Amino acid sequence: MKEEIISNLDNPKQLEKLYREDMRSFKRAFDSVYRDFKDIQIVQVWNERLNFEHEEISWGNKYELLFIIVASCLAGLLAKIPDFTPIDEFFFYSRNTAFIVFPLIIAYFAWRQKNQSKSIVITSVILLLSCLYINFLPEKSDTLILACIHLPLFLWTVLGFTFVGNTPKDYRRWIDFLKSNGDCIVITTIILIAGIILTLISLGLFALIDVKIEEFYLRYIVVWGVAASPIVGTYLVQTNPQLVNKVSPVIAKVFTPLVLVTLIAYLVAVIGMGKDPYHDREFLLVFNILLIVVMAIILFSIVATSKNPGANVGLFLLLSLSIVTVIVNGTALSAILYRTSEWGISPNRLAVLGSNILILSNLLVLTYGLFKAIRNRNQIEFVEKSIAYFLPIYGLWTIFVTFIFPLLFGFQ
Repeated sequence: MKEEIISNLDNPKQLEKLYREDMRSFKRAFDSVYRDFKDIQIVQVWNERLNFEHEEISWGNKYELLFIIVASCLAGLLAKIPDFTPIDEFFFYSRNTAFIVFPLIIAYFAWRQKNQSKSIVITSVILLLSCLYINFLPEKSDTLILACIHLPLFLWTVLGFTFVGNTPKDYRRWIDFLKSNGDCIVITTIILIAGIILTLISLGLFALIDVKIEEFYLRYIVVWGVAASPIVGTYLVQTNPQLVNKVSPVIAKVFTPLVLVTLIAYLVAVIGMGKDPYHDREFLLVFNILLIVVMAIILFSIVATSKNPGANVGLFLLLSLSIVTVIVNGTALSAILYRTSEWGISPNRLAVLGSNILILSNLLVLTYGLFKAIRNRNQIEFVEKSIAYFLPIYGLWTIFVTFIFPLLFGFQ
């Protein structure tokens, strides 16, 4: 894309065509073109066009806004299914929470990006079969618990393929997907915090006049708001990228050193207190949860930091965090291998073992890439590619755990 832009700087019509064909790739490539050709007037014009910051929030076109309103209402209705059906609440929410939001966001991106009809039909069939599958799995089994845990991750992968649309092999689209997820988490968190404040104010005001609205408010307003917030957050990020595109890098810069210090302190405390992940099952579980959280922070931080051309300090901190996380992962992996050799293979041990091997492989590639990027800033592309190419692999693993594990272990 960069070479095409440079070769058509004297052809405004072709530049506009390139922009309309792939807006995100055009903008990313143009940012590097601007540094070398910023004295050319047409480049200056495009720079202002692409980086103009709207002073007001855009609500998109009326059809898009209507789509989001309807989707938010549907999310609320789906969340209230146990209230107007005989379905048990625990049964419904343990198996179907992911289906309250993900299908609607998937539909939004499929509609917004005009995905091909064939891919829309395939995605719809996958969602329908997944919903039927998870609801017909036998109860009280380890494989059911694993399937319920991994199903949201599988649906997140389906969302990723819907987001990248007709260009699943373009690693930059997967990076855009991760960045969009990070921005959506930020804006959705802000919406939820605002909702909590509104809830406290509302309950407090009605309590002053002795009107009890707690049960009604929590069962309807709060549930509806929580279900709709990710959809509204996604919509705001897509229509107003300027809302959080400067917040996410700041959060990454703040949290990376804090997480690094916390992780080092935690490891020191573990050693000092003589905790043993080889025999303490609950401690090993917490260890693995910590690993997954830190891995997610590393991925989102790299995506945010890589857009900053002067982020060598950030890359060094991420490299340090990756090295420490490799140590944590290595410890967890050795512990699960020990437990597997001592007590045999079980669904839980195999799931944790596979996840640890996959995460460790990703971490090692990322660590190598970050080391190269610190020495040569242009190598950051290698880091981005390693992130993008591992995302579908994670998706394959979630498919294996969700759909194959119950059959493999006889629904135990």
